[in-house]
Amino acid sequence: MKVKMISRNPDNYVRETKLQQHKVPRNYDPALHPLEGAREYVRALNATKLDRVFAKPFVCNLSGHRDGVACFGKHPKLLSTLATGAYDGEVRIWDLANRTSVRSFVAHDGFVRGIAYARNGERLFTVGDDKTIKVWSSQAPDVGQEEEPVNTILSRHILHGISHNRKDNSFATCGEVCAIWDEKHNDPIKTLKWGVDTLHTISYNPVETNVLACCASDRSIILYDQREAQPLRKIVLTMKSNKLAWNPMEAFNFTVANEDCNLYTFDTRKLRTPLKVHFDHVSAVTDVDYAPTGHEFVSASYDKTVRIYNAHQSHSRDIYHTKRMQHVVCVAWSLDNRYIFSGSDEMNVRMWKANASEKLGIIRPRERANFNYQEALKEKYAAHPQIKRIARHRQVPRHVLNAQRKMRMVKDKELVKEANVRKHSKKGKVPFVSEKKKHVLREDV
Repeated sequence: MKVKMISRNPDNYVRETKLQQHKVPRNYDPALHPLEGAREYVRALNATKLDRVFAKPFVCNLSGHRDGVACFGKHPKLLSTLATGAYDGEVRIWDLANRTSVRSFVAHDGFVRGIAYARNGERLFTVGDDKTIKVWSSQAPDVGQEEEPVNTILSRHILHGISHNRKDNSFATCGEVCAIWDEKHNDPIKTLKWGVDTLHTISYNPVETNVLACCASDRSIILYDQREAQPLRKIVLTMKSNKLAWNPMEAFNFTVANEDCNLYTFDTRKLRTPLKVHFDHVSAVTDVDYAPTGHEFVSASYDKTVRIYNAHQSHSRDIYHTKRMQHVVCVAWSLDNRYIFSGSDEMNVRMWKANASEKLGIIRPRERANFNYQEALKEKYAAHPQIKRIARHRQVPRHVLNAQRKMRMVKDKELVKEANVRKHSKKGKVPFVSEKKKHVLREDV
């Protein structure tokens, strides 16, 4: 006679300690879970809604400047240190962890045009309207001592920007000419010029560190190689570019902030056509900075907003604004990829979360696993209409909404007019021109 008995191994369902979770037996056979897709969709929908409920991006406000904030300088070694320059020539060093100003000194007469840290973070370089390059120590002076620059270099030309090389001790300034300097000398080791009046921004490539780019007052973007005696290439856009930022992970790509409310991402190997045109701003874009991952960048604009873009998408994924924030002049993305800093005309530096709904503070392992599961669900069901609508919706200021409507009407009328002209013209006389090709006038080599 056979006797059937149930045999269970305690190792399969009994936890070893009280700190562990109870083991739950699961059968992953899809035939036993016919409603799995529906359940996942509801979870994705709830995760998207909770994402918008907890979207509170503003972290803090750093006040102390007595005039508008003009520029930022990120410390290459310390995440909690930020240098800011103002219109009145004052430079402040901030301790972001404690949200306090640890140093302040008047560096220049007039605007502070640019701030750059040396590659090891031990020196701070500032340029201003007084035609001087001043070198400051990163360490605060002893008690009772006054703030004095380590070195002061007098330039022959007016200066509008500065950028430091990531791998060696050279730095570059722009103004009437592009000048390459060495930290040990008080005269430029090389001067580069391509027949323009003023260069107003300069940036070293963080990967190919011998390559740098400038934006000029004749609406052009000029590429230089500090090993060469002459500039490399030049493209002319329809309107002036205000700022330029290199992608830290893709050595060939850079993005410019333009006066025509758009941003343009270019590949240096094919400058005639931009890789992507980034829309959504309704006024001149004043600054742009990349995330350290290279996947996203942040832009500041005269329309009093800060927008975050995916590097390969045309429209912004998020918009930050407050009632008190005026024209945003400068913006920076922290090197730990978690925070964004913005400086505006009303003398404030604001700190934002890069991910608006991210939880700050300690996150337990189970909580982190749940967040990762929700992100995976949102990515899986991102194309569903209801989830897409909720994830994309943003409340914008009324003046931005009205300007967007006006710009949309103008664009629609231009398209209708072009279609009518094409309809009543000889075939092929009015060609179709893509949006990317409309904004680049010419390329010079």
